[in-house]
Amino acid sequence: MNDFSTPSVFSLHDADPQPGLILDATGSVLEGNLASHHLCQNANLTSLFHLLPINVQALVKSSLEQERSIENVEARIPADTTERFLVWTFVPDIGSSTVLARARDATDEIINREEATRSNRLYRLITENTTDLISRHAPDGRFIDATPASWRLLGYWPEELRGKPLEEIFRGDQVVQKLAETRNQLRDDGYATMTLEIIHRDGSRRWFEIASRAIRETYTGAVIEVISVSRDITARVESEENNRRLADELAHTARLATLGELASSIAHEMNQPLATIVNFASASQRYLKSARTNPECLDRVDDGLQKIVHHANRASEVIKRLRAFLRKGQKRTAPIALNEVVSNVARLCQWEAEKNKVQIRENLACCAPVITADPVLLEQVLINLIRNGIEATVEARGEDNPGPHSQIAITTCINDQNETLIEVIDEGPGLDAQGIRQMFQPFYTSKPQGLGLGLSMSRSIIEGFGGFLDARPAATGGLSLICRFPASPGHKNRTSNTEMQPDE
Repeated sequence: MNDFSTPSVFSLHDADPQPGLILDATGSVLEGNLASHHLCQNANLTSLFHLLPINVQALVKSSLEQERSIENVEARIPADTTERFLVWTFVPDIGSSTVLARARDATDEIINREEATRSNRLYRLITENTTDLISRHAPDGRFIDATPASWRLLGYWPEELRGKPLEEIFRGDQVVQKLAETRNQLRDDGYATMTLEIIHRDGSRRWFEIASRAIRETYTGAVIEVISVSRDITARVESEENNRRLADELAHTARLATLGELASSIAHEMNQPLATIVNFASASQRYLKSARTNPECLDRVDDGLQKIVHHANRASEVIKRLRAFLRKGQKRTAPIALNEVVSNVARLCQWEAEKNKVQIRENLACCAPVITADPVLLEQVLINLIRNGIEATVEARGEDNPGPHSQIAITTCINDQNETLIEVIDEGPGLDAQGIRQMFQPFYTSKPQGLGLGLSMSRSIIEGFGGFLDARPAATGGLSLICRFPASPGHKNRTSNTEMQPDE
């Protein structure tokens, strides 16, 4: 039988590094080059046909019928270790009804593409489901893009934000100023954070913590884009505000308790000027009756009235101090003269100290140190420390001991590190190292009727002023309580070493 088929125009070369096959119209392999045989052998395949895509018959048929080449057809070659990928091109020869199939190894390309697809999908899932707002901005602040969290946090969908300036979306007090400061910081440092109160689209106020990073042009360094992550911290801010209010309430309650415990001392300080006023008023009345016969009595009346005014002012000052001590509200820090506060507290505690045969000795720095604090809260701390010293001293001596007066020394000074110190030293029984560690813990107390809040709150108050309250054994055998205030930045207290040391 004579063969009248037209010979194929295709020929294969064993020097070709790319696999090549000649296929008939049914997709069967007629011939393969050396590269295809090596690939088949390395992949442990039984036939060259297994190198081809699974739909090779349809591809060959379409190529011949449509008289066109079909390119970029992927084929996955299974392997024991790492899969390989080939990308095939099918070129038809209509005259011979054959197809040239040539392949290139695209393993790395396809694996990288699939990995990129997985990464993009993961990124999309993260950005679409994160509770924080991730946004892109132009250098002038206009939105380029944003994650769907923008609807929950701002009340705008990402499509609504595109092209809008930040000032239009982030409405609120001082927003414009803070955004301008942030842009300057991004330009200088490349990174900026800010805490901002904004108005939500529904009118509610919310607090945001925003971290931004500038994306710069490689060669010029100019900012071309800004990436920001915005987090709603409204709940945290409200919690901190509630904690602050609770702390103020607790401090106010402690001041009320302290006032009750000092009632006798306060009454004594009030009775003294009132009794003096009564005495001078009675004497003035008697002198007025004798003024007609003895004009010199008018001078005594005038002197008595002046003293009445003096002691009335003194009583008024006591009441004023008490009202300030009981004041409820936010801390009001200001520069205060430390020695003056210490003297006022010592005078307020004087009667209780004398009742317990304890002498309060003041060793005040000659340089008159000034610290920044709330005078009322500082008075509360010093009253706690002095009364703690009085109770400890009485405990060590015994309540029924008729011996000589004990002492509590309260000292102000500035040390070599330019720190301002307030030290209260008692003659009590003292504490061991474990007791000193425990004494500042809330609700820890060695007193049968104590709440254990005085020293704990005192430390918190001092720390709120930027200082620290600590304790150590004293040379007297008792305890030394030290309030330490660091030097203000840029401020140097000038004093000699003799001024910095307490009197022995």
